[in-house]
Amino acid sequence: MLRRLSLRDFVIVRALELEFAPGFSALTGETGAGKSILVDALQLALGGRGDAGVVREGAARAEIAAEFDTPAALRDWLAEAGFEADGEALLLRRTLDAQGKSRAWINGSAATVAQLREAAEHLLDIHGQHAWQSLTRPDAVRALLDAYAGAETAPLAAAWGRWRTAAERLDGAQRRQGELERERERLAWQIGELDKLAPGADEWPELNAEHRRLSHAQAILEALQTALAAIDTDEASAEARTAQALDALEGVVEHDAALAEPLEVLRSAQAQLQDAAHTLAAALRRSELEPERLQSLDERLGAWLGLARRHRRAPEDLPALLVQWREELAQLEAAADLAALEREAAAARQALETAARSVSKQRHAAAPKLAAAITAAMQQLGMAGGCFEVVLEPLAEPQRHGLESAEFRVAGHAGSTPRALAKVASGGELSRIALAIAVTTSALGEAGTLIFDEIDAGVGGSVADRVGALMQRLGRDRQVLCVTHLPQVAACADAQLVVRKAAQGGATESTVEPVAGEARIDELARMLGGAAGETRRAHARALLGAAQQTDDAAGRAKPARAPLRGRPAAPSAVERP
Repeated sequence: MLRRLSLRDFVIVRALELEFAPGFSALTGETGAGKSILVDALQLALGGRGDAGVVREGAARAEIAAEFDTPAALRDWLAEAGFEADGEALLLRRTLDAQGKSRAWINGSAATVAQLREAAEHLLDIHGQHAWQSLTRPDAVRALLDAYAGAETAPLAAAWGRWRTAAERLDGAQRRQGELERERERLAWQIGELDKLAPGADEWPELNAEHRRLSHAQAILEALQTALAAIDTDEASAEARTAQALDALEGVVEHDAALAEPLEVLRSAQAQLQDAAHTLAAALRRSELEPERLQSLDERLGAWLGLARRHRRAPEDLPALLVQWREELAQLEAAADLAALEREAAAARQALETAARSVSKQRHAAAPKLAAAITAAMQQLGMAGGCFEVVLEPLAEPQRHGLESAEFRVAGHAGSTPRALAKVASGGELSRIALAIAVTTSALGEAGTLIFDEIDAGVGGSVADRVGALMQRLGRDRQVLCVTHLPQVAACADAQLVVRKAAQGGATESTVEPVAGEARIDELARMLGGAAGETRRAHARALLGAAQQTDDAAGRAKPARAPLRGRPAAPSAVERP
């Protein structure tokens, strides 16, 4: 439920804060006073498109804040999105500056406009005076019917996507058979070349290392011999001289403790020299000139380099290239396997038809029920004898949305042939039909607040009484806000707000104030027009009394609520960033 709406510098509103109550509230005012400003503000707060034009002239930015009760369905979403829960309240806030830049917050944390729109799906449904226009579009008709039927269409759309992918793969393979075969042969020949080489994953660096060693085998052999002689085999080798130094020091170390440290260093050096000599001797025993092996390495390296140049790759990339070509060849062979692709496409088509038939069954079951419910609502709206139809036409091929198209058809009075909704000429009839649809389907959504923006346009007389009664009935279960010019509708409301426009300080400003008692009688009398003042006021009292009696006769349990209030917004009413 909508609790509170705060506006600052929005269009022609300088500052305003309104509190809303449960039940049915009517928003009235002179033509041109700006009755739809509140609806426009709510749409912006809930992620609607906005621009710099909504900023009041001379102001830096417009601010809109809307406070709702937090629906249970939104609590998990808020937690997952990182928005802190503020008790039972959900605060949505948005600003638009004079340059058109927009910012948004949810419970005081920065949010995106897309997140506002996602939250809006659980909070508010708005039915405009041209709602019938959307109902001429097949997708809107189908969506409304599916919602009424409780049909889950996501699996159908997924099955359609899988079938389209499989069908496109099959079609592409059929058209490209010659090209695929030539590509397969080219890849097979290239793979055969590399298979002959059989390049190992780490072979290239190992080949180069071994080739460098054998290329310098003579120099390595001479270096080993020289090093070994210097360390161990010569009479004046490093190991022999170290042994002499140790003998000399060991004879006197007991007389000078300071010699113990250099003595240990020499012992360590002797051990390391002996280790080095052992290693060099082993290496010398293994070292030999291998001209045959060196020639073999030259040939192997030449083969690597030749294939690398041919395929314009670095030699070390050849193993990975072979893996890549094998994968591509496997994909080509799969693409060329028409029988497998046909089986895949057939299975996907079967799954699509199964999902579509399930949805189609639900649609065909729900269509006459929806038509009957809307037809019944039409009888209450001055269209006695009229009827409403939901027509399902089979499609030649399955589509993402299923096996049939959906269309609303209507006959405004008895004896006439139902026609497509777009071909109904009367604006009044279209408005009443849209209202009948809205009333019938309003319970489908989970939003706690319904807004009707002059959806009763073109309605008058006794039909207006019925519209008011319908709104009153809706208000028993949901919060309803209706922008209306009909006194019969406004009289049925639990609360009434009046929009007034006046010049102040050289500028035009709009205000919204709740009215009750005599002030409400005055507003209803103004809406009635025509007769003299006292007669008009008496008629207004009669309207209000009749509406109250209708509500009481319906046995309505009045919802507990705080009084409706409207006042200029205090500086703290809208939290600053």
